[in-house]
Amino acid sequence: MIRLLLVDDQELFLEGLSMILESQDGIEVVGAARDGRQAIELTRELRPDVALMDIRMPVLDGVAATAAIRRESPEPPPHVIVLTTVRHDRAVVDALRAGASGFLLKDARPEFLVQSVRAVVDGQQVIAPAETFDLLRAFAPVRPAPDTSVLDGLTERERELFALAARGLSNAEIAQRLWVAETTVKTHMRAILAKLGVPSRVQLIALAYEHHLVEV
Repeated sequence: MIRLLLVDDQELFLEGLSMILESQDGIEVVGAARDGRQAIELTRELRPDVALMDIRMPVLDGVAATAAIRRESPEPPPHVIVLTTVRHDRAVVDALRAGASGFLLKDARPEFLVQSVRAVVDGQQVIAPAETFDLLRAFAPVRPAPDTSVLDGLTERERELFALAARGLSNAEIAQRLWVAETTVKTHMRAILAKLGVPSRVQLIALAYEHHLVEV
């Protein structure tokens, strides 16, 4: 059962989200918060697996709340998917840097919302690489030369997988490219994320772009 916390300051939107998600097998909405500070408190109390987090809220916004939840929650911290009404939103980039596992537009189809919740629990990214790159192009600083120092802890094989994952390839695509089993790729990817200290492949893509390790 996936335990879900909803965070938004709009009551009608919260009710709509709750109705959609509660109707799905294997998903339980355990709580709802109206601002970022309440989200932090409920996360400590309820220990959700995923928080659907609005970006712009009173008292404490979604970026600050995401950073606090990822930093302060007992292990393992919940995955955070941020919600926004604007595709090109600087706050989304800040939230990804703070540890969010992805973002969704508030007008996303209900079935895509449900798929995204399941995907993030399964360790998958919930935004397309093209959208990630588009955001980073607009807001992330571009370095004049590659900074490979962030990869110092990776083996040569792990660097090879890192480069492919940073371009947005899935585990299956990487396995096909390298002629290895998909389970082998999954094992390597878990090690790579742990060594880089990033919670998901979304942050891996952001790290690669910001350190000028991938061309898009």
